[in-house]
Amino acid sequence: MHTLAPPWVVSPIRARAHRDPAKKVGLTMNSSSTVSAELGLRLVVPQQTIVPLVASLFYSREDPYAIRIAFHVGLDEPVEWIFARDLLSMGIEGREGIGDVHVWPSAGSEGGEPGSVLNIELSSPFGQAHFEAPVKEISDFLRRTYQIVPAGDESDHVDVETELNDLLRQAS
Repeated sequence: MHTLAPPWVVSPIRARAHRDPAKKVGLTMNSSSTVSAELGLRLVVPQQTIVPLVASLFYSREDPYAIRIAFHVGLDEPVEWIFARDLLSMGIEGREGIGDVHVWPSAGSEGGEPGSVLNIELSSPFGQAHFEAPVKEISDFLRRTYQIVPAGDESDHVDVETELNDLLRQAS
């Protein structure tokens, strides 16, 4: 049985994102099996200061459940997080997440329309970070991922036997 993609994937976005050209850096379909995008995010720090930064998003048919986000924070290497595509998708509609990653929609920090900003909160033993991302650009990225692997078809792209052998090899 196949599940349907979230309604925003096949229908117009309900909330219009504030069209700030600095927010959208680029979206590319690298091949028929990958999608990547670079977009402007805002790091929200405790004193209500906002620090702009660039993040790279990556999706591959070879890892159909996961989205990789690399945050370019001025270090030699970006800080990379990997989490569920469904978490990011469902976070556009309402608060989602358990543990280290939470995602939810809200109004823009500068008076944007409701739903124009997607909050992404990450926590680890090393600290916590709260990012604001433009929901339209995230939605565009996710729409492209669902073109590669439709919702519910993820397991068709996973070779369980190979994955299990890799895990067993790593454990020994």
